[in-house]
Amino acid sequence: MALTRAVIQKKSDEKRGVKTKGFKLHVDDIALIEEASNQLDVPQAQLIIDAIKFYLENKKTHKSIYS
Repeated sequence: MALTRAVIQKKSDEKRGVKTKGFKLHVDDIALIEEASNQLDVPQAQLIIDAIKFYLENKKTHKSIYS
């Protein structure tokens, strides 16, 4: 039995440990993400992951200083 593209993609995503995450963002924020991604030559998903990690690390640093 032939598998549909959707089934093949789903199995591939599960195997790689990835899934889709969608957000509704203001068009200006989307443009900012696209521009930063292009300027830094990194995929948008990687840019967002790096930004979140950077944010969390800085929150930890600032929290420990002021606590």
